[in-house]
Amino acid sequence: MRLELTPQQKAAHAGYRAFVDEELVPRADAFDRDERTPAEIIRKLAQKGYLGSVVPREGGEAPADMITYGLLHQEIGRGCSSLRSLVTVHDMVAATVLRWGSPVQRERWLPGLRRGDLLGAFALSEPEAGSDAGSILTRAILDGDEYVLDGRKQWITYGQLADLFLIFAQCDGAPAAFLVERSTPGLTTVPISGMLGFRASMLAEIHLKGCRIPRGHLVGRPGFGISHVATMALDLGRYGVAWGSVGIAQACLEASIQYASERKQFGVYLQEHQLVQQKLTDMLTQVQAARLMCYQAGYARDARDPQALVLTLMAKYFASTAANRIASDAVQIHGANGCSPGFSVQRYMRDAKIMEIIEGSTQIQQALIAKQGCQWFARC
Repeated sequence: MRLELTPQQKAAHAGYRAFVDEELVPRADAFDRDERTPAEIIRKLAQKGYLGSVVPREGGEAPADMITYGLLHQEIGRGCSSLRSLVTVHDMVAATVLRWGSPVQRERWLPGLRRGDLLGAFALSEPEAGSDAGSILTRAILDGDEYVLDGRKQWITYGQLADLFLIFAQCDGAPAAFLVERSTPGLTTVPISGMLGFRASMLAEIHLKGCRIPRGHLVGRPGFGISHVATMALDLGRYGVAWGSVGIAQACLEASIQYASERKQFGVYLQEHQLVQQKLTDMLTQVQAARLMCYQAGYARDARDPQALVLTLMAKYFASTAANRIASDAVQIHGANGCSPGFSVQRYMRDAKIMEIIEGSTQIQQALIAKQGCQWFARC
């Protein structure tokens, strides 16, 4: 498997890292405390072209390849997982409009999604339906030339800010997907605060009460909502989460190496204690292993390899669980300081736990890998 980055990928990676070091690393803890992302940061993200990079650019420029796209998630995740989650859900909506949207829908919304003028949000989860996406209770009823939506969505990333929601509902007993603009009468949002992690991701509940949208806002057709639309979007989301988990793990590793080289206990630096060396060794190995799995998934996706789906599942599973172990060890190395708001590792640990839940929990990944992976890898 080729692992050498192209000159273009190296240049993109360097640009991502510089942006994160300048704009996010010094401020991410403040975003976390304030439970909000400043509008100017999102504007800068859009100006850099980091939103909507999975769809072709205006003028015919090709979208980002999957390795470049993964490196974007890795670096933004290294700096601020909340902002990384915006890139993920926004691009899930943009990719859905590109793949499943009608010509009218693509013409209306893709340009704004490409530029980041419109922010997209993925609205699948409900109070009683998370991993069990087929059990959503939100309803859509066709009334003439309009659909009427009623229901409630929960834990919607950047739901406080999004301009365009991709909302999933039951329509005549079949799951369907709809594009709903924030300004639509009958749609209201309620901020959610106090979450364990991703505190700056501006979560919201979405309330739909007699929310009328034109018939043309249906994406695909009834029955495609979960099997086609959500599945494709979640596959892309898992890929971004996998790389974002590597970013968290990398941030933990860098913080731990620095701290262990500066902090003395019992007259010597922490890095000279064998048990600390053991933790650093495990962290280094797990970060590299997770990164390599993400590369493998990325190359498979670019090659349209049929194994790409299960490789993405495996990368998300391994990277998110590894990030949790690494973040826990980082806090342990920092001791009481690791539990203090003045040190970022406590934020990394809280955010890492969220990575095991979003875009399919660890247990869902295990079930899918066991079901699908055996078909591909039993003879390896």
